[in-house]
Amino acid sequence: MQVDGIFLKTAMVLAASAAVGAVSHKLRQPLIVAFIAVGILVGPLGLNLWQASREHELLATLGIALLLFVVGLKLDVTLIRSTGLVALAIGSGQIALTFCIGFLLTKGLGFGSLQAFYLAAAMTFSSTVVIVKLLSDKREIDALHGKIDLGVLIVQDLAVILAMIALTAWSSGSEGSLLRDGLLVLLKGGAFIGLTALLMRYVLPGLMARLSHSQELLLLFAIAYAALWAALSQQLKLSLEVGAFMAGISLASTSFREILATRLVTLRDFLLLFFFLSLGSHLELALSGRQLLVVLILTVFVLLAKPLLVAGIMGGMGYGKRTGFLAGASLGQISEFSLILGALGLQFGHIDTNIMGMITLVGVITIGVSSYLILDSGRIYERLAPALGFLQRRHPYREAMADSGDTGAPVDVILFGLGNFGGHIAMNLLAKGKTLLGVDFDPEVVRKAAAKGLRVRYGDVGDIHTLDHLPLDQVPWVVSAMPGVGPNMAVLQGLRQRHYRGKVVLTAQNAEQEESFRKAGADRVLWPNLDAAEQAVDLLTTARDAIFDQAPWPMTLEEIRLRPGSPAGGKRLGELALRSRTGATLVAVDRSGQSHFDPDADFMLLPGDRVVLLGSHESLAQAGELLAPRIVQKTDNNAGFQIGEVGFPEASGWVGRTLAALDLRHRIGLSVIGIRRGDQRIVSPPPDTKLEAGDILVVLGRPGSIEACRTCIPQQPRSH
Repeated sequence: MQVDGIFLKTAMVLAASAAVGAVSHKLRQPLIVAFIAVGILVGPLGLNLWQASREHELLATLGIALLLFVVGLKLDVTLIRSTGLVALAIGSGQIALTFCIGFLLTKGLGFGSLQAFYLAAAMTFSSTVVIVKLLSDKREIDALHGKIDLGVLIVQDLAVILAMIALTAWSSGSEGSLLRDGLLVLLKGGAFIGLTALLMRYVLPGLMARLSHSQELLLLFAIAYAALWAALSQQLKLSLEVGAFMAGISLASTSFREILATRLVTLRDFLLLFFFLSLGSHLELALSGRQLLVVLILTVFVLLAKPLLVAGIMGGMGYGKRTGFLAGASLGQISEFSLILGALGLQFGHIDTNIMGMITLVGVITIGVSSYLILDSGRIYERLAPALGFLQRRHPYREAMADSGDTGAPVDVILFGLGNFGGHIAMNLLAKGKTLLGVDFDPEVVRKAAAKGLRVRYGDVGDIHTLDHLPLDQVPWVVSAMPGVGPNMAVLQGLRQRHYRGKVVLTAQNAEQEESFRKAGADRVLWPNLDAAEQAVDLLTTARDAIFDQAPWPMTLEEIRLRPGSPAGGKRLGELALRSRTGATLVAVDRSGQSHFDPDADFMLLPGDRVVLLGSHESLAQAGELLAPRIVQKTDNNAGFQIGEVGFPEASGWVGRTLAALDLRHRIGLSVIGIRRGDQRIVSPPPDTKLEAGDILVVLGRPGSIEACRTCIPQQPRSH
């Protein structure tokens, strides 16, 4: 079947890529696999619609340049600092062991030294694109094993760049001039790096700041800069990949790295489509039975042996078997850089199309299979955990190093997740005098929380053993502030399996999650998105603006929110006597999205109310001091409440009086929440309830207030 016209051919291939990509997404497969499959489908082995032209090769080359540029942009200095030594040790150990074992394996399978070199190198590197995407989807990019994986990928990226430089130098000269050409490449490389460093220091920061006024211009400059640096590197015989990578590194230290990386990813993936299409269309599937057996052996090595090597290295360094297993499982595939390295070897004549076909086939299989392994790594670990004891020391200590202080003291709340939401919960609980033990899977978060004085432990709810080391039998509340169904359900199920008797609080992101958590047995469900939305609407529905709009002349109005602990909370306006004490007039109260204008003297203020005051600047300042004092007394750690019963003699002065007349709340700080009258139980009695002889009051108050109530009961009836 022949189709004329390069534009029509390209349009048909793009349509096929979109269709196959949709199927790939449904199957939870990376688009790399779909693109290579489309290349096979439209290539000579399939419909024969695609013969890569010079234009397509140019687009593919631009895609590779942008790939290396974005990798350089994401060379996170802070990540290198936090996991640098660990990542360097694990990454270099993995590269050395995988390459050496792979080289010996391929040599044993009958390949020459140069062919074995490329095959071993291809198996050594893992896919940055696949790993980052899947870990981000699982919300594990900030987990300990996720951070280690990112650090290892950075080490691998640096290693593959060095390999490209070495191969370029090797292929550029004859055997007799290899040393001379190698030295020349080193000199050129040093000059190139020096020029890049000068631009980083003196030119790029100011230039990027000027261009940042237009994001479109900033993006265009980044693409042009990456292409120009790649072309310059190619002219210096350093390969365009090295130049594009150096261009990315030179911009990684600017404040524009994130926006550039985010906006370039889509363009990068589109241009890389042509590279993977080209690979698929040139894939030699007419492999002999022996070559297919080799592909199977190499695939098993990448999927099983490579992750076990990583987990073994981490176990030797003191990490637990779970962290090692999850980190290793993510690295069980070959990289897009492996394919680029193979294409470079094909260009230099170091390998033939059969070897390149085997590398590509191993890549398609390992990327496809490892995607499922990464997505289901938690469940796979749970099944294999009993047999993985050999992957860790008898006493793994790395994760425990992040714990803070002694956790033997009593705890009121165990809080899982110390991110933005959980961190604010923790600080407010501490302000209320609660003792808290925080648990998080990010060592950096743990260390920062410990520096603030929080009692914290490193722990991952996905690890079934995390809960075993927590004082669950002493804690009345366990709170999960983590997003997602998986982590919250893991907390709930783990607590139920351990017969936890306290209250469990989970965090939902939508109504479906809230319903599923309640059905599963959660005692409380937090909904931060809904709470934030209600607060936003509350702030937008304000009586202050309505008064401003209708006032005949400008008035001095002040809005004050009554925080928890405000002296005005729980008091009626008449009792507060705000106007006589400060000169300010309370004209409205906003509560839960509803405005109450000109409230009367019996209107009771509650914490969370926003009161609108009218008056002079001086009177408003005095009212602010009264309603929201700048100095808030610290909560007494011994403060709490008691529920008890109070009886009184028939001859006491309380018989026949109403609860409102007794006014126990304001006299001695007690609230009557029930009355036991013979066999009758009166719950939440109204204020006009008259007491009868023999009644027993059920009261709630602070420690000591119940005893004070018993001593204040009059023994003689009072005249009314």
